[in-house]
Amino acid sequence: MLPGLSWGPPVVAAPEPVRNIEELAMKFIQITCLLCLSLSLSSVWATNSSLNHYKMLTSLEGDWMLSPAYIQEGGTTKKDPAAKLIGTDNTAISFKIIGEGSTIQEDLLPGTDKEMMTMYHCNDFKDCSQVQAKHYCAKQNQPELVLDTTHTTDRSIVMTCDMNTSLCNSDESHIHTIKHVLSQGNNHLRTTYATYKDGRFKKNSIYHFDRKK
Repeated sequence: MLPGLSWGPPVVAAPEPVRNIEELAMKFIQITCLLCLSLSLSSVWATNSSLNHYKMLTSLEGDWMLSPAYIQEGGTTKKDPAAKLIGTDNTAISFKIIGEGSTIQEDLLPGTDKEMMTMYHCNDFKDCSQVQAKHYCAKQNQPELVLDTTHTTDRSIVMTCDMNTSLCNSDESHIHTIKHVLSQGNNHLRTTYATYKDGRFKKNSIYHFDRKK
């Protein structure tokens, strides 16, 4: 036999002692609970997505002034009354929460001859399944709109004409879509009003706003 070698049975390492069963069980329960909570929150968000979008609209609350001319798009703000508001700190759009939180009142170009208002609300505030709006337009009509869930994101709200109403299906000129996009830490707002006439898209009226401090 060579020195240092042994021909005896191989030595098998003893298995590590089983960890505390209660500790393992507790970790398993914690992981299971976290997984269930995550699934539950995802379900709640999906169920209450309309309410969450409505709550996003409430973040617009306050007064906004028109951004400088070089930021504006198209010709809407080059014409009065918007043109007169460029370069001033006058309120060009405001959002106010009324009805004990159940309605958001948008006031566009307040105090001018083109002042318009849009009222946003849930179909049922306690069980919100759809965000709705009614736009009181300088065109002297009042299109009704509903949330466009396909194009709405966590940073933008898109309202589209309710095709169950006669005005939205008519040839009459009307606001067919309203889109609000927030950026710069919720301090910049790009709002687009899309006009339809004769059943087709006609133009976009685009405004850039900065939140008043």
